[in-house]
Order: sequence, then C-alpha cells, then structure tokens
Amino acid sequence: MSADTRPLVEIWTDGGCKPNPGPGGWGAILRFGEHERELTGSEAETTNNRMELTAAIMALETLKKPCRVTLHTDSEYVRNGISRWIHGWVRSNWRNAAKEPVKNLDLWQRLLAAAKAHEVEWHWVRGHAGNAMNERADALATAARDAAVG
Repeated sequence: MSADTRPLVEIWTDGGCKPNPGPGGWGAILRFGEHERELTGSEAETTNNRMELTAAIMALETLKKPCRVTLHTDSEYVRNGISRWIHGWVRSNWRNAAKEPVKNLDLWQRLLAAAKAHEVEWHWVRGHAGNAMNERADALATAARDAAVG
C-alpha cells in the first residue's frame, strides 16, 4: 500500500502525574473520518514524561494497519525526542549528548517501533491553551489518574 492510499488518522495525546513523580494517567483520542476512539490508562508510580510517551505509544499500537498519522502532543519532550534526538541516541547506543543513558529507554524504543509502520507527522500544541482536542486528551489523562488514586 503506497503512503498516499493509507488511511489518514488524527491523534491527540496527553499524559501527566500529580505529584511528579507519582500516580499518573494518559489519554489519547484517535479520529478516522467520522469515527473516534478514546484510550486511557494509568500507573500508580510514574512520571509526566512516561505518561506522555505511553499515550503516543498506545495510540500508535492500536492502529491495525499502516496509516498516515497526524499526532498532536503538548509534550515538547515527546515531539523533540522522536523527531530530533532519537536518531542521535540510536547512533550513540542510546546515550544522550552528555554520554549518559537515555531516560525512559524502554518507552523510546517502543515508540520508535510503533511509529515505524506508519507515516507520522508529529505536531506540538500548546497545552491548556484552548485547543479542544488537547483539552479532551488532558481530561482523559486526568480522569484515568484520579481513578487510579481512588
């Protein structure tokens, strides 16, 4: 299937913790034409960055066939990591610019594998700035975190 005949899926993701580190939640919204699907999850002890990465991973892993994806995240860590830093990390055996092991290595490797099957455009959106879909993803992440806390 050529890239231009692949289905176009729009994804919005968010994740967070309170406190950080602490209980966390993530949320994702996938839109394909008129169809939408919401995904959520939580962890008892995690970080904001891990929840942001998990949201993107779970959204991409949910896709059953190769797609063109527009993924919106309010995490500069995720967007810069996958579009700028990851190639250098791979070349340097998963070491960062300071020659230290990359944090969240397990999730970065999983995100790289999940994105590989797709043609992904990574878009950063300002969080808590009135973007309706980002606000929805944030609400999903917060609800998942709050449910995990009880």
